[in-house]
Amino acid sequence: MNNIILLGPPGAGKGTQADLICEMCDIPKISTGDMLREAVASRSDLGIKVSEILDSGALVSDDIIGSLIQERLLKPDCANGSLFDGVPRTIGQAEQLAEMKINFTHVIEIFVEDEIIVQRMSGRRVHPASGRNYHIDHNPPKNSGFDDETGEPLVQREDDKPDTVLKRLNVYHEQTKPLTTFYKSQSKANLLKFIKVDGSNSVDKVFKEISSQI
Repeated sequence: MNNIILLGPPGAGKGTQADLICEMCDIPKISTGDMLREAVASRSDLGIKVSEILDSGALVSDDIIGSLIQERLLKPDCANGSLFDGVPRTIGQAEQLAEMKINFTHVIEIFVEDEIIVQRMSGRRVHPASGRNYHIDHNPPKNSGFDDETGEPLVQREDDKPDTVLKRLNVYHEQTKPLTTFYKSQSKANLLKFIKVDGSNSVDKVFKEISSQI
């Protein structure tokens, strides 16, 4: 059984690696966003509570996230384990998961320097109507600033603007980065395996390094 936590800053390529790891290990990806959407759609008592919190603009508490995780892990597709993407985000959530007696086998940190993240994300462009993505350096459109298929203008999402990216990275360093220390201490106690990989490498190279250690 593989119970895996995937850590890394926004723009590190966690989503791509999560999909590859899940396919290799035959385990589902568990993410906060998916769990919240499923809870709201279910209209269960917990789902209605989550819906009310989200509608108010407030943050969903660690206790509710914990309840959603417990419900999710009871589903049959978690029989071989699971991959946690975006959970935990804080030391409080990590301690809560520890109290739930989830036996994590691996914690994978995808490390990328801030300046590379800013370059990656600020270079993204999107065609709003179709969702087609481009990158001004790595996957540029045939005509700069315009969609290949429709010729319509491309836009830069607010989340991809340099100032916004830097703010998101600051939040990551303040809240989530301390998790690496938390899980490294568990690794030293032989409770799990901590794997750190260089996310500035190609997708294939990063996955090869991860897969060789799971």
